[in-house]
Amino acid sequence: MNMTAKPLAVAIMGPTASGKTAAALEVARHIPSEIISVDSALVYRGMDIGTAKPTAEERAAAPHHLIDIIDPLDAYSAMQFRQDALRLVDEIVRRGRLPLLVGGTMLYFKALRDGLDELPEADPDIRARLDAEAATYGVPALHARLATIDPETAARLKPNDSQRIQRALEIHELTGRPMSELLSGATKEPLPFDLLPLSMEPSDRSVLHARIAARFDAMLAGGGLIDEVTSLRARGDLHLGLPSMRCVGYRQAWEFLDGEVNQATMREKGIAATRQLAKRQLTWLRAMQDRIVVDCLAEDAASQVLKLVERALSARR
Repeated sequence: MNMTAKPLAVAIMGPTASGKTAAALEVARHIPSEIISVDSALVYRGMDIGTAKPTAEERAAAPHHLIDIIDPLDAYSAMQFRQDALRLVDEIVRRGRLPLLVGGTMLYFKALRDGLDELPEADPDIRARLDAEAATYGVPALHARLATIDPETAARLKPNDSQRIQRALEIHELTGRPMSELLSGATKEPLPFDLLPLSMEPSDRSVLHARIAARFDAMLAGGGLIDEVTSLRARGDLHLGLPSMRCVGYRQAWEFLDGEVNQATMREKGIAATRQLAKRQLTWLRAMQDRIVVDCLAEDAASQVLKLVERALSARR
């Protein structure tokens, strides 16, 4: 670690079911720390089981931030995360504690480290109209429209990627310019802190897959996840077009409650979707050249993370 005047923050990254929370809590047991969640699902209130939200005991062991901060009806962007994370790191450092950025939403980590292009804020009226058009004509029809006005963006999006397709159409309506033209590359601003990037990755992908299956089964146990989604549906204002309800596990449970699939198929699809999520997370991580890898399957993985943090802190004294 280079000696600098900047404070230190630690990123504990990894795919789902890699033991990130356990590692963070191990650090917090030995070093005064606060945890900043880097997870696009944990921000939602009332979504506890399917997101594997830290338990009350875990959250009592160390202060946690960016958990339960918005309603499932609302959206939370990578830009909002970056702003919140920068503010929280500063506040935690001022309290004399170590900021631990813990999670698996790699877009959030990228936004924090690299910044984001300046794009217009969401427009609720345009969003509502595009939602209605998607429901009436289908998302592929919106993708076809996008291809006529912004072929570059359309080419990199799948025809059923409703969230990103609608965002690209919204940006075009708000600015009169294609999103690909606006994404010219944000000027990277240096972080006001040094970031120690620790990545918890499996030495054997099949063992991680077994963990994922076991965790999903635990979510289903006793009807927990199904009951949770049933309660969310009972509100009457949520639907599968929302980012919250597209979270892994929630979409599959919603389809089960709609009668589209049976319980066995729902389980298979939920586990498969979680595996795909883990694969995408690992792809993002492996592109991060400066990360320090810890085998998340090692019995002492959490202790290894603690030692790396202690070593980094010691080098700065």
